[in-house]
Amino acid sequence: MRARMPRSSQRTKPRPSWVGRGDLRQQDLVSRSRRAARWLQPGLVVKRWMLTSGIGLLLALLGAAVWADLQPIYWLLQSIRWSLQNVTQVLPREITGPLVLLVGGGLIWLGQSRSFGTIQKALAPEKGTLLVDALAAKRRLNRGPSIVAIGGGTGLSTLLSGLKRYSSNLTAIVTVADDGGSSGVLRRELGVLPPGDIRNCLAALATEEPLLTRLFQYRFRAGTGLEGHSFGNLFLSALTAITGSLESAITASSRVLAVQGTVVPATNADVRLWAELEDGRRIEGESQIGHASSPIVRLGCTPERPPALPRALEAIANADLIVLGPGSLYTSLLPNLLVPELVSAISRSKAPRLYICNLMTQPGETDGLDVEGHLRAIEAQLASLGIQQRLFNAVLAQEDLGNSPLVHHYRQRGAEPVRCNVRRLRNQGYDVMLAPMQGARPSATLRHDPRSVGVAVMRFFKRQKQDGRSAAESSAQ
Repeated sequence: MRARMPRSSQRTKPRPSWVGRGDLRQQDLVSRSRRAARWLQPGLVVKRWMLTSGIGLLLALLGAAVWADLQPIYWLLQSIRWSLQNVTQVLPREITGPLVLLVGGGLIWLGQSRSFGTIQKALAPEKGTLLVDALAAKRRLNRGPSIVAIGGGTGLSTLLSGLKRYSSNLTAIVTVADDGGSSGVLRRELGVLPPGDIRNCLAALATEEPLLTRLFQYRFRAGTGLEGHSFGNLFLSALTAITGSLESAITASSRVLAVQGTVVPATNADVRLWAELEDGRRIEGESQIGHASSPIVRLGCTPERPPALPRALEAIANADLIVLGPGSLYTSLLPNLLVPELVSAISRSKAPRLYICNLMTQPGETDGLDVEGHLRAIEAQLASLGIQQRLFNAVLAQEDLGNSPLVHHYRQRGAEPVRCNVRRLRNQGYDVMLAPMQGARPSATLRHDPRSVGVAVMRFFKRQKQDGRSAAESSAQ
């Protein structure tokens, strides 16, 4: 039987015979020098404040000396001179000077290294992460575009997971129409707004240690009254009762999870969805609409015109990019457009507005709809509210998925890939962009991949900025 090698020996690569200890030390010294030189790169906002504090210390000492009529300075200089004369009688000046210089430099190095070590534990707790990298990444994220993502369900949290790699100026506007599962039970029994979709968005934007995020997403599998509930839903419901509103509960939870961005409910009203079907029937409840047996003609809610939260309106007004989707068309996306103030704010915004279409149709909700059908449903819903303006004139759709076994599996369950007729949509005035959003890694489900969606959205945003610059330059000429 073949003996197994210890793990340490399996992981450690043998050192080439031609690499000596001197070479390794030299390489390590060069590597450390390069890491130290990275502190000289502009934009870290560290060097300027170190210099400022040093100048401030000198000015403070000078001010104290002036205040005391300079006498302490004279005494200090005389004491130093007397001490140096006595010391130089024992040790020559050529030895005393460098020795004192080295001691002073050593104390400065010790103090600064310990200070940066403390800062690193706060900003970059992960082992192996350099403080300079953490500061550079934080600066890059803080300078990222202001993006407003509108939706709900797993689609919105997936989008946020991808976008948080590029910006910390993210605002998620989340539907609160869910009435199924754990959220539905808490909504009926406690009278709170459904926390499920909000919990997913908070977890997606969390930068706290993964264990805390896993705790927030943990779902009880047993226990009378607990089975099916997630810890995050219970946590948000309890905080809502304590603080008096879901918005305040979200703010408190964001501090606990160190959320990178803002999560805002679309409304604070107790919204109940209803839908009119093509066969004339009317069904009520978000959980029922997702299983409609006939095509949906119109979507509405009770109360009829729910108010929007000021934070959501402010985020839209200051947005550099507004994104709708991905997510279930009638149960995650369109409920947000039933809030008139949100729709008005989007129509007034000068930011690019992008709709991200789903990969597959959803049985009972979007059967037979292609990308054009999804856009037509959005425009029809807005028209039923008396809005004729097209809110989202750009669309991001999936490239052709082909006929893989996974697609075949979905077809057996009644779902089809959402087709995109690029030429027809462009003839209608839409800006169409295709991208591989399902990810490169094989998976058991056909869903948007956070990294792939994030890359595609940022590519669209950069293209819009370049087009805007080109238009401004041509108009100036």
